[in-house]
Formats: sequence, C-alpha cells, structure tokens
Amino acid sequence: MKDYYKILEVDKNASGEIIDKAYKTLAKKYHPDLQNYSKTSDERISQYNKDKIRQKNEEKMKEINEAYEVLSNDFKRKSYDEQLQKSNVSMEEYRKVLQENAMLKNELGRRPTQNNSSQANMYNANQRGQNIQNQDTEINGQLYRYYKQQINRAVNKAYQDAYVKDMQNRGYKFKYKPTLKQWITLAVAIIAVILIFVILFQIPPIKDFFITLYNENTVIKVIVDIIKGTFTKGL
Repeated sequence: MKDYYKILEVDKNASGEIIDKAYKTLAKKYHPDLQNYSKTSDERISQYNKDKIRQKNEEKMKEINEAYEVLSNDFKRKSYDEQLQKSNVSMEEYRKVLQENAMLKNELGRRPTQNNSSQANMYNANQRGQNIQNQDTEINGQLYRYYKQQINRAVNKAYQDAYVKDMQNRGYKFKYKPTLKQWITLAVAIIAVILIFVILFQIPPIKDFFITLYNENTVIKVIVDIIKGTFTKGL
C-alpha cells in the first residue's frame, strides 16, 4: 500500500495548509513542463537524457497528484488513514508471528541431543529440525496469504464505500437489487407479524378492540374490506 504522506514528504498529522504547500513545492520540482534541461556537446546524448529525466518526472508527478488528491480531501483522507492503520496493524501481527517462530527455532537449535556420540541420533535430530523449519515456512506462507487477503478486502471495501459516498455527495443515487437473503428475511418478518396478529386476535379484549375500531373507523373499514375482497377473489 502506497504511503501518500511519504510521497508528499509530510507528517501524518500535517494540516491541509501544509499539504497544499508541500504539493506546490514538489510540483515545481518534478513537473516535466517546469524543468530546465541542460545541453551537452553531444546533442543526441542530451536528448536521450532529457527524455529519460522527463519520463521519471512524469511518473513521480503521477504519484504526487494521486497522493494530493486523497490527502487534500477530508473524507478520502480519513478513509485512507483507516486503511493505512489496518494495514500496519496486520503487518505488525505478521512480523510478531515470524519473530516467535524464529525464537522457537533458536530454542530447538540450542537443545542438545540425548546421545552426542550417536550419528544416528544426530541425523534424526537434523531431520526433525528440517521438518519443523518446513512447517514454519508453510505456516508463515499461510499467515501471509491470510493477512494479505484481509488487507485487500478492507482496502477494496473502503475504496468502494468512499466512491459511493463521493458520488452521493455529488447528487447521484444508487439502487441496489435485493438479494435472495433479503427477500427471505422480509418474507419471514411478514409471516411472523401475521402470526402474532392472529394469536393476539384470539384474546377477547384485543379482539373486541379491533372489532370496535373496525366498526367506528371508516378509513380502516374500507382498507380491511379491500384486503378481504382481494383475498376472497384470489381464493
């Protein structure tokens, strides 16, 4: 993950004003159109060096623009800081596991064999040590892949959320198609409400209350009659 603070050569707690000044300073230093290319006696070599330096400046300027675009926007910067923090924590945990494995291997290496005079025992010890080393390598690889997947998921989700939020701030609206799980959840909720209503309707005081409400309220009576008529036709 790119460190935009290092690219702009500023501290992580730098204010927006400092970030603006750093960007302007680096732009003057690396912008290809603002550079003066000295000439040499050999025009061919001079042109080659000029193109090479210009290409490096263009690549550097792309990184500077990318970093400034994120850090100059409060929302994008907050999202980026969260991603950077998650990434650092994950890598610290990964390094911690590596250190623990290294300590374990050193401890095993310091333990003497039961019979130093036996070449067979020494060979078996070496074999066990090699097997442990291979297991450590496999575990390290699995841990690295796991943390890398977690970091990628977190980064992708953060960028997606930031993109959606930015588009919503510009006035765009997003419509999401309900998933099968959401439809099932909605159906279960409706069925649960109906069952609760049916159970409550069996209690005499509550039943009398709803009957009275139906008879005295014209609007409710019309709505209930429409629903009853719909179900009657359907059956």
